[in-house]
Amino acid sequence: MSIPLPDLTDAECEALLYDWPTWARPDQLLPGGDWWRNWLILAGRGWGKTRTGAETVRAIVEPGHYGRLALIGQTSADVRDVIVEGESGILATSPPWFRPVYEPSKRRLTWPNGAIATTYSGDEPDQLRGPQHDAALCDELAKWKYAQDAWDNLQMGMRLGRRPLAAITTTPRPIPIIKAILADPQTVVTRGNTYDNAANLPASTMAYLRRKYEGSRLGRQELYAEILDDAPGALWKRGQIDSLRVTATPADLVRIVVAVDPAATSGENADETGIVVAALGGNGHGYVLADRTLRGTPLEWATAAVRAYGEFAADRIVAEVNQGGEMVTHVLRTVDRNVPISTVHAARSKHTRAEPVAALYEQGRIHHVGAFPQLEDQLCAWTPGESSPDRLDALVWAFTELMVDGAEELHYA
Repeated sequence: MSIPLPDLTDAECEALLYDWPTWARPDQLLPGGDWWRNWLILAGRGWGKTRTGAETVRAIVEPGHYGRLALIGQTSADVRDVIVEGESGILATSPPWFRPVYEPSKRRLTWPNGAIATTYSGDEPDQLRGPQHDAALCDELAKWKYAQDAWDNLQMGMRLGRRPLAAITTTPRPIPIIKAILADPQTVVTRGNTYDNAANLPASTMAYLRRKYEGSRLGRQELYAEILDDAPGALWKRGQIDSLRVTATPADLVRIVVAVDPAATSGENADETGIVVAALGGNGHGYVLADRTLRGTPLEWATAAVRAYGEFAADRIVAEVNQGGEMVTHVLRTVDRNVPISTVHAARSKHTRAEPVAALYEQGRIHHVGAFPQLEDQLCAWTPGESSPDRLDALVWAFTELMVDGAEELHYA
């Protein structure tokens, strides 16, 4: 029999506030049965993945069933800012009587019953080599730079307790590790989309997302959590990129460039500025080293590009000037007046510019050092005739400078 809220004591109201099964949707609760090892939540943005992950940790730790956990995000900052300290993270959703002590310097949370969780970065897979766990929370696995290596190292250490478990919360991408977990007979899969959580999201936001992204490939992937394979007619294929991927940067790099495709405007709804770091190796092969793409003002993207130039000891910055003209060079010089710059002007069609670089991939001559999910999504979703996206354009300019003969559109400054 239900009890009217006014009849509840303060203690009962507080207990109800932190009673996750009361507030959760059924698909946000731990699956039943003891046959599964992996709970894979493939859901769109805003579905409630972070809250579900945090509540799952509490659900298995509070009864004392699990006591040595791994909390893994794309980067150390992501684990701290989202999984642990985020507004839907572990600290915010824990009840006062069972809130863990967080020690950032030790990358550790300790609960009142002695359970311990250690935080790890999915982009640093060697952190997971050695430690043992009985449970893990893996946030946005599809975005990890070295997803396969980090996952494999985690699995090697999942050897404590009677029944090790992993909860994986991610917006899906058609990468091999996601497909492998999906195919694992010990995986239970929960699928969801952004609109499942519409009651807890601003109506204006939902209306905007529908208007801007409904029916698009980006919307199908990021909102409806569909796993989209290569677009028909795309110049780049995921299998091709995966087969050429490497985990370490060669020591004998000949040249390194930072390529910039500036956005025409800045602001909340502006395009991103593509910033890609690429290199030419002594073996004549090309390497994608970093994707520093961002949405920001000219000063912000110029600062990011110059920072990447210094971080990777690059030889020069290659910047497209179709949109900004002399302003592009000027703003880069404002940040560092001595930085070498090649300006490029797109006189030919995007298809014509992209084809020679795509051909280098087909020849097995360009490798991604780690994974760059957003860049790779753009490469494999773009088909000639469409407007080419920012990261793709920056990558094309980088390898045009490094590897394409007769790059007549380049001008050195």
